[in-house]
Order: sequence, then structure tokens, then C-alpha cells
Amino acid sequence: MVYLDHAATTPMLPEAIDALTAALAVVGNPSSIHSAGQQAKRLLEESRERVAATLGADGIEVVFTGNGTEAVNLAIKGLWWQRRTAAASAAEPADGSSPARRRILMPAGEHHATIDTVEWLVAHEGAEVVELPLDEVGRLRLDVLADELERGAESIALVTMLWANNEVGTIEPVEEVARLTARAGVPLHVDAIAAYGQLPIDFHGIRRATDAPRGSGLVALSVSAHKIGGPAGIGALVLDRSAAVEPLIHGGGQQRKVRSGTQDVAAAASFAAAAEIVADRLDADTARMAALRDRLIAGVADAVPEARLSGDAGAGASVRLPGNAHFSFPGCEGDSLLFLLDAAGVAVSTGSACQAGVPEPSHVLMAMGRSEADARGALRITIGHGSTDADVDAFLAALPAAHAQAARAGLAARATSFDR
Repeated sequence: MVYLDHAATTPMLPEAIDALTAALAVVGNPSSIHSAGQQAKRLLEESRERVAATLGADGIEVVFTGNGTEAVNLAIKGLWWQRRTAAASAAEPADGSSPARRRILMPAGEHHATIDTVEWLVAHEGAEVVELPLDEVGRLRLDVLADELERGAESIALVTMLWANNEVGTIEPVEEVARLTARAGVPLHVDAIAAYGQLPIDFHGIRRATDAPRGSGLVALSVSAHKIGGPAGIGALVLDRSAAVEPLIHGGGQQRKVRSGTQDVAAAASFAAAAEIVADRLDADTARMAALRDRLIAGVADAVPEARLSGDAGAGASVRLPGNAHFSFPGCEGDSLLFLLDAAGVAVSTGSACQAGVPEPSHVLMAMGRSEADARGALRITIGHGSTDADVDAFLAALPAAHAQAARAGLAARATSFDR
């Protein structure tokens, strides 16, 4: 099998596997005060510091979670509840109005971990969502965000956004958004799950560059281990020291009382090993991935000239994830292409793995103004640390036949529906 779905998950690095198996032999609950417990705690906290260093944060700011989706939920729900509580307890303004802070500003085309979390708050907690538009390459329109912040910052609970779009790979203007939210006194959560391991991330650097006051600007950032060659089942929320969130889980008060529960020491050690390897190799690996991606994009243009590249196709490392290539194939269903390529021994995807098996057009492409036909014919090919020239060659060799068959199937399906 040629594996080109690294955005869904990427194979564990050998160093991460070694760290996991070694740490599984460590006995002791890190919350226990005896020597076995303290040995486990030492390994856990060293791992936390190592992960933090790859994110430009301090160890105390890293809250380990069960996965990236939990980290996103904790950030969005936790910030929303805390901001609502603070607003409710504040003194009433002289004009009798109250800064309810119900609004969540969210770009269109976010990952469903964010969309579904925000929709839950709307349905169950009375939140109000303001969906911010994207441009034609999937990038947030800063002018609309600036207008929303200017006209009603006191009513905004938080802003949440992707660092890079997990489907089309477009890199978002995170520092600019952090600067706008810092000036408005509004907290910002960034989902960096797709970006981690492919782009440099400096949490403190952005806070310094944007002159962020306490509790505003970039205060929360979500990542996940299995996207960078670590184990599934562990993620992290970077939470600034000045930020307060209401926890989702209550219990023993571990991790600043933000996420109670016995922590997975072995997974943390494996996460740390993967994080350090990826950080050390970042420049070399991303340059290699980008070269493979560019060759793949050029090959698709030759093999299927009508295929349309989605996302930002501009030059430079600041516009698109180095491992991402995303196309729409007119007249084809993306699922048909996926299954035909899979039968040929090539694994790709139609979009987020969290939505796999759901036959619906890409909400990201729809938010970019693309047609439903384009959105239904989408295919995402993602390159990772283990990808090779041979993988790209295999994909390009399998694509023409798969595309021809998928196009015939697509046309036949439409003809049948017209006959009815």
C-alpha cells in the first residue's frame, strides 16, 4: 500500500515507539507521593517540558488531553464558559446594558471538531456564532474580522480558527488575527493540529509580537501527537498562564485543575520523542515534502488537465502546508476516486478523516465559493515524513485509469437520475 493520507494520521516514528515501550515498564501513578509515583511524575513532567519546547511554550502551559478533538473542546467550551461567568459577575454598566459575551467568531470551513463544538454551545448554552467568510483560496478575510471586533468586542466570548486548513492546506494569517484580538481584548484559540510538524510554531513569540495583554490575543492552541508520528490517544492544549478556562472534567485537580485525571505517562513520553524528532528535522523534512508535493501537483496537471488545485497555489512557504495537495476532479465523485485508487494500492482521502464515510460535499470548498460539483469531486493527497518519490510515482501511475473510470461512473449516475 502506498500511503498518501498523512493528514489523517502518520505512521509512528521508531523513536516514539521505543519511548512508548520503554515507558510502559514504568510503574507508578504520577500523583502518588512515594518513590515509584515520583519516578513516573518525573518522566511525565520532563515529557511535558519537551513538548512545550517544540511549541515555544512553558511546560506548565501544556495540558495533556486524550486527543486533539478534546483539546479543541476544552479550549472553546472552557473559554466560553469562563468569559460568560466573568461577564455575569461584572458590575452592570451605567447605561444598563450588559456585556453578555455570547458571540463566538469562527471562520467558515473549520474542522468539525470546532464546528460541532460551537454548534453544541449554540444549541445547549445560548451561544451565538458569527461565521467569518473565506476568500477563494480558503483564507480568512481579515477585514470582516476587524469590523466584527471593532463594532462589538465586549459581546465576544472568543475567536477560534485553524492555523492551516486541514483540507486544502491554506495557511491562515494567525499572527495578524492574534494582533487584532489582542487589541480588542478578546481571547483567541488556534487549532494547530494540521500545522504542527509542518510549520514552525512559537506560542510565546506570537504573544510577544502582538503585545498581547493578559487573557487576550493568542491564549490557547491545540495539537495532537498522532499527526506528527506520535501515538494516537494523546493531544495537548497550550494554555497561556494568564488564561482561565472552565474544565470539562472534574476530579483530582491535575494539570492546573484544567484537566483532572490520571495522566498517561507512556503516551506523553512517546509524544515528546516524536515532537523533538520532528522539530529537529523540520526544515529539512518540510523542504523535502514540499518538493514531493510540487512534483505531484505538476504530475496531476499533466495526467488530468481538467483537475483543479484547491487552496493557495502561490509561491513561498507561508501560503500552503508543505505536505498538502488538494484537487477537484470535474464530473467525478471524490469517493469513487478514493475507492478506485485504494483498489490500485494507493491510500488518499476526500477530506477530514473525522468525516470519512459521510457522503456530502466539502464544506471547506463550499465556503470558498466553489460549486457543489467541485465540492463533491474533491480529493486530498497528503505527504508525510516517510513519503518517497516512488509513492508519488505510484499515485500518478494509478490516477489516469481511476479518473477515467470515476468519470464514467459519475456520468452514468447523473444519466440515471435524469431518466427518472
